[in-house]
Amino acid sequence: MSITWSAYKRARRRSRQAWAILGLLAATVVGGLTWFFTAGQFDAVGPWVAGPTEAPVFDAAWMKPLPGAVRVQAQKASEALDQLEVKGRSSKSDYDRTAFGQAWLDVDRNGCDTRNDILRRDLAGVEFTTGSTCKIAAGEIQEPYTGAFVSFRRGQDTSSLLQIDHVVALADAWQKGAKQLSAQQRQMLANDPLNLIAADGPANVKKGAGDAATWLPPNKNFRCHYVARQISVKTAYKLWVTQAEKDAMKRVLASCPEQQAIYNER
Repeated sequence: MSITWSAYKRARRRSRQAWAILGLLAATVVGGLTWFFTAGQFDAVGPWVAGPTEAPVFDAAWMKPLPGAVRVQAQKASEALDQLEVKGRSSKSDYDRTAFGQAWLDVDRNGCDTRNDILRRDLAGVEFTTGSTCKIAAGEIQEPYTGAFVSFRRGQDTSSLLQIDHVVALADAWQKGAKQLSAQQRQMLANDPLNLIAADGPANVKKGAGDAATWLPPNKNFRCHYVARQISVKTAYKLWVTQAEKDAMKRVLASCPEQQAIYNER
């Protein structure tokens, strides 16, 4: 009987030890998962930094004001939105990119094409190609659509990683009033710094010709500025919004009721 009781006590002790080990392992797993989902998953790309909340528009150091478009008044973005006409989309079947003129013209006549103007405006630490004071070869940016840090290098396989996005996509503009603009006005819309942002290439591809009802930047910190900028472009070029688009914009602006419309130099 004493042998049986001794064996029983040893078994109880081993059982307690086993449960203690399992408890420790469980705590380790939970702690590891907590670390991964709060901080650890970001260590591979460096310290996590919130994405930018706004993006530049105009730099008088080398850009020249564009004539022709309506000047956006200083007011809340929500007020400017309420002044836009609400209509359905017109047909896209007759849309052609060439209706907005040749891509990346020098519409402000400062000697540099629009793409390089925007790269110079948005990038930090810009480097020019040899012998040029316009053509951007390299630079750095905390890209606003995703919040990621991007190192831009001009090249066949790298240039597309950072694209110049039309905040109001040209196909969307065509369906909401740009068809009725003059050829010169459409050309300016396509090259207006107010409507252009250097953006993550893959994110821009996902956006396509979407409006606020179908696509918003993954970086939520940037959405208020992004929507205000779309409203400002549509104000400047007398474009309209659909009801679904207006509703989506209102939802974004509800989180930032003091967000101002974005104006450009004219």
